[in-house]
Amino acid sequence: MTENNPKKIAVWLINKIKTSGILPRSEVLPQVESNFGPKYITITQKGNKTLNKAVQTNFRELKDESIYWNVGKQAWISKINGQDSDRKDKTVEQPPSLPTAVKVQNVPDNAPVDHPSLYLNRELGWLDFNWRVLYQAMDTRNPLLERVRFIAITASNLDEFVQKRIGGLKRQEAAGVNDLSPDGRTPDTQIELVQQQTDTMLQKISEVWEHRLRPKIAQEASIKISNYDELNEEQINELNDYFDDHIYSTLTPLAVDPGHPFPFISNLSLSLAVKLRHPNKEVASSFARVKIPSNQPRWLNVNSESYAFYYVPIEEVIRQNIHKLFPGMNVQSTCVFRITRNADLRRNEEEAEDLLSMISDELRERRFAEVVRMEIEEDVEEKVLALLKNELHLTEKDITYVDGLLNLTACFTIANKNLPSLRYNKWNPVIPKPLYHDGEKEDRPNIFDTIKKGDLLVHHPYESFSGSVRRLIEEAADDPNVLAIKQTLYRTSDDSPIVKALVRAAEKDKQVAVLVEVKARFDEASNIEWGKMLENAGVHVAYGLVGLKTHAKVALIVRREGDKHVTYCHIGTGNYHIHTAEIYTDLGLITSDPDLGYDVTNLFHYLTGYAPDQQYRKLLVAPNKLRESFYKLIDNEIAIANEGNDGRIIAKMNALDDVGIIQKLYEASRAGVNIDLIVRGHSRLRPHLEGYSNNINVISIIGRFLEHDRIYYFGNDGDPETYIGSGDWRHRNLDERVEALVPINLPALKKRITVILKKALKDNRLAWDMHPDGTYTQRRPAKGRKEYNFHDMMMKDARKRAFS
Repeated sequence: MTENNPKKIAVWLINKIKTSGILPRSEVLPQVESNFGPKYITITQKGNKTLNKAVQTNFRELKDESIYWNVGKQAWISKINGQDSDRKDKTVEQPPSLPTAVKVQNVPDNAPVDHPSLYLNRELGWLDFNWRVLYQAMDTRNPLLERVRFIAITASNLDEFVQKRIGGLKRQEAAGVNDLSPDGRTPDTQIELVQQQTDTMLQKISEVWEHRLRPKIAQEASIKISNYDELNEEQINELNDYFDDHIYSTLTPLAVDPGHPFPFISNLSLSLAVKLRHPNKEVASSFARVKIPSNQPRWLNVNSESYAFYYVPIEEVIRQNIHKLFPGMNVQSTCVFRITRNADLRRNEEEAEDLLSMISDELRERRFAEVVRMEIEEDVEEKVLALLKNELHLTEKDITYVDGLLNLTACFTIANKNLPSLRYNKWNPVIPKPLYHDGEKEDRPNIFDTIKKGDLLVHHPYESFSGSVRRLIEEAADDPNVLAIKQTLYRTSDDSPIVKALVRAAEKDKQVAVLVEVKARFDEASNIEWGKMLENAGVHVAYGLVGLKTHAKVALIVRREGDKHVTYCHIGTGNYHIHTAEIYTDLGLITSDPDLGYDVTNLFHYLTGYAPDQQYRKLLVAPNKLRESFYKLIDNEIAIANEGNDGRIIAKMNALDDVGIIQKLYEASRAGVNIDLIVRGHSRLRPHLEGYSNNINVISIIGRFLEHDRIYYFGNDGDPETYIGSGDWRHRNLDERVEALVPINLPALKKRITVILKKALKDNRLAWDMHPDGTYTQRRPAKGRKEYNFHDMMMKDARKRAFS
């Protein structure tokens, strides 16, 4: 009998991999030890088992290219046996089908343009947008951890929708508002439809996570999200010890009885409902609520020899140890639940003496606002459910029963794992070529010299926000010739370098004025803190206008140059936020155009002083004359079409719901104007309706970057007029917010905008075509045809501009 040796062991392993197609790391040592004994296993200095070096050396030398190590699966893979999962995942599968939330109505003959059947419901249309986001989690063409990220995004989006939109509809219903939406529905009818659809969506989110992604990340990423019944004794003891040492003392069990009123439950927090009984007393069951601590990790790490990452949800660890909180009582049942509170609290700003104080009061009230939804595990006991419904004032329609984990926004943590092969290829934004410099040389041109040579158009995240907009504000703060900086802040990051630069400028005795919008939903508290910090540094801070949100994205710099004062401006589509600038697509114009400097100066006079009738030379400003300007631009295309020429409109935006604009677009379509709309989110407009919108196409683009820029292109009979800015074609942007749109006049920049729009319309990977009934179909290239991915095309173009 031939004696075993390291080479023989290596050959045996290679054949084993080729025969089975896959050999997980966790099975290598047990199989070698089982078949050849412990002779070829060694112990490392850390006490871990591993193959001895001789076996490892022979294995590396003898294996061929058909065998490779898969980091995600933590396994050796053989391509020979068809087990190449990477190749398999690239196979285009049949796209999964999606539900449709919108409910269309038949259009009567000769219906006027304000007939409800010509409009889709805004709330249901938003849910259809979120279905398209959820689809990204289902699409096997996307990297695995990005699919997990889209689960978290979908869940987070839905939370915000329930707080704002269902909350808003319930507020209207409670106030007795019976006004019809443009599609002819009352608030109570909309609530019923929306609650049905959100329930369906939440169930689907759970199903995709539990039955598709959760098993998939265990298999391919070696990330195991475990149930307690899957743990071995050593792991259970490890978690029990963690509970005793780190969790037990932070928990506060709150009983409900005549001496203990039902406790306050915070918005979007996880809780355990506990049903208890005293073993020696013939009394009814007792109830207690235990809040899952939000200052602990959601996923608790456990040692494992089988997986690189092994987690147990914290609520399961608490559930398994819950008896320790109630000594002397029998725990009869436990159930995880989560509530969502109304975030649509509105006050009369006209009557407020102090806008900042009013918003602060609203934030306090929001903590105690009515509950509009409860998510709960589907096996909840009837008596526990009845108590929760009664105490939280809920009806059955307000409750969603979930078969799986609640609050999947926690999946962001999983998606952020450093496993590059399972994520999008990293994109590093390029610095625009005119602003590129090697290091921080003292003699490099300052940014103002560069801007004077010609307007700059920056496109984030393809081009660097830090290397352009941030640099502009920081250089202005440090430049001794800069006299004043003015800026709007709608949302910004916690560690904002923009705010630090503004503080630094004020400390250097520059005139600094900032409009901090304290009504930016869910950022109110953060913006109030920023405002106070800026005020303490000597910055002139305004906190918004009564009755209007300031949504414009503008910055103004006044610089002394010789005996002149020269203005420099940034006018953009996105927030001054260094983190969202990495994932939101936004455009910005950096210019020294004196007319735009005049306009932005006047805009800030309007924002910080009293100038309701302010005039502008080039800037389009809402609510001043933005609606009127758009009507004129559309009417011009109608007139061109009526003369037999080519009327053309291309518009790119986040959402479309303004009835006046839609009616104008229907009119333009009837006149023969060719209209393409790129609308990421919801659209009230129905495309391709005979006699109304035959010439209107609508697409939605969903991908790795969130489409956030707003572009408006009007053909103007061969001399296009092009605008970018902060406002969508929505009622709130045109009439209830301060918005700013800037014309793009330089031919080279106008051409760039046109290329962006054309490439968006060409996309056949991320784009969805909208149909008259409100449904969407994702574009897919025909067999053998080239794939056009808008985001990939934009990254390629950015590199080409920067390095050519």
